[in-house]
Amino acid sequence: MKFAHMGDCHLGGWRFPELQELNFQSFSKALDISIKEEVDMVLITGDLFDSAYPPIDILKRTFAEFRKLKEAKIPCFLIAGSHDYSVSGKTFLEVLEHAGFCKNTFLAEEREDSIYLEPVIFKEYALYGYPGMKAGLEVPGLKKIALQDAPGFFKILMLHTTLTEAIGSLPIDSISIDELPKADYYALGHLHVDFTKPTLAYSGPVYPNNFEELEELKYGQFYLVEYNPGARSIIKTKIPIKIKDVIILNVELDNSLTATEKIMSELDKNDLEEKIVLLRLSGEFNSGKISDVRFQEIENFAKEKKVYCLIRNTSKLKVEESKIFLEVKDMHEVEDNIIKEHFNTNTKFGDKISSLLRALSIEKQEDEKNQIFEDRLIGELKAILNF
Repeated sequence: MKFAHMGDCHLGGWRFPELQELNFQSFSKALDISIKEEVDMVLITGDLFDSAYPPIDILKRTFAEFRKLKEAKIPCFLIAGSHDYSVSGKTFLEVLEHAGFCKNTFLAEEREDSIYLEPVIFKEYALYGYPGMKAGLEVPGLKKIALQDAPGFFKILMLHTTLTEAIGSLPIDSISIDELPKADYYALGHLHVDFTKPTLAYSGPVYPNNFEELEELKYGQFYLVEYNPGARSIIKTKIPIKIKDVIILNVELDNSLTATEKIMSELDKNDLEEKIVLLRLSGEFNSGKISDVRFQEIENFAKEKKVYCLIRNTSKLKVEESKIFLEVKDMHEVEDNIIKEHFNTNTKFGDKISSLLRALSIEKQEDEKNQIFEDRLIGELKAILNF
């Protein structure tokens, strides 16, 4: 008994066309490996798509990939995730199912205070599923689930949620393994982490879905799971999906005027051809601003180096802020002090700022027409500015 366990495909998720393509190629490669390994079935534990309504070109290509599985006579079973879940259930997962390309394993019946999950039976497997929802809203429901028994079958519970054991002390909604009903294998999705126990695993993403994940994971993965009924043993094999190399460049900057040249110098030191370059910029500019960095010139230089895709992150790049020290008693004094400390030396209108603020603070009189009030206000401003 052997099956593929994958999830968090997030097809259509990247805004960079090159990475959206690489994401799809990784998904396609995962299915090709599954077909070559002659698995009994493919499980997708949520977030096949990055949204409930993916772009039409992504849909067309996804249908073509599922057709490969169908022609190989390998069924696919899935659940919705927090990205492609819809309360109404009217998503393109439903379209895929109606086209005969997959089967949603979420079959539930509420009785009293419990949610009974009914099995989808395939060969020796009994498959149960519960979808992920936005912001962990599936957790209260998960604490009520029970499995409709299927004696003699290998029970797999497919979930898209956060396990307490996988996140440690992070303050987010989660459920403990001990709170889940008994199953032979727990096929998990949602957390893009490598977390496994003897009878459970998070599949990890088929491809990283943001800068930080690319930085940490570099490529995607899924699992091949084999079960030996005689020995009652489960063997999980992690399958890396490596298509392009990732290079991480950390560049510390202190001057916006020399930043462009320094970044290009760092790029020039490396063999970047057909590689994904993650450019993380850090430091604090003691002069200038971030917009002074000529990013278009840097991107053009990267293209000359035949970089597959350049992604920059400036979250740790700071600009030294002007400091104004005030000792104030009321709001008018705050305004006067700011004007004295900053505007008088930074604008030719510095001597008019106080008058402009007073003019802009006038209020509309009772029963005064809007047009009359606007004319009065504009008249005041023109007089101050000598227009």
